[in-house]
Amino acid sequence: MSERHIHMAGHVTERHITRPGQGGDRDVFEYALLRIVPRVERGECVNAGVLLYCRAQAYVGARTHLDEARLLALDPGVDVAGVRAALGAVERVCAGGEGAGQAAGDDAGRRFRWLIAPRSTIVQPGPVHTGLTADPVAETERLLDLLVR
Repeated sequence: MSERHIHMAGHVTERHITRPGQGGDRDVFEYALLRIVPRVERGECVNAGVLLYCRAQAYVGARTHLDEARLLALDPGVDVAGVRAALGAVERVCAGGEGAGQAAGDDAGRRFRWLIAPRSTIVQPGPVHTGLTADPVAETERLLDLLVR
């Protein structure tokens, strides 16, 4: 059985098993990319954001960046304002509070799970990945720079 399938006493990360006390000052986090799929039938997408959840720090956050030129290259008729509005809504749900609407009272984990649920809309979450971080806010920004910009 591979390390990825062992779920006994520790947390499974992408390639390592960590047991309590082995992660140093880092905590496990989960993240997913936000993808813009302007024409579902073609299957093409543009990465436009990162959702990150760190249970240990009760953090859920999103950072977005829309490359309009790339998006318009896939579909010149795409509703860019609508896409920006949808990305803004994701950021508001992550932030919680009044801007999160019905999700305002939900904990960080529940908001993250709701946002990563499969959708057939133009803004879709990608698969969930894991890692370790001491600073989930900085990690969100790092992943945005690495995978989106």
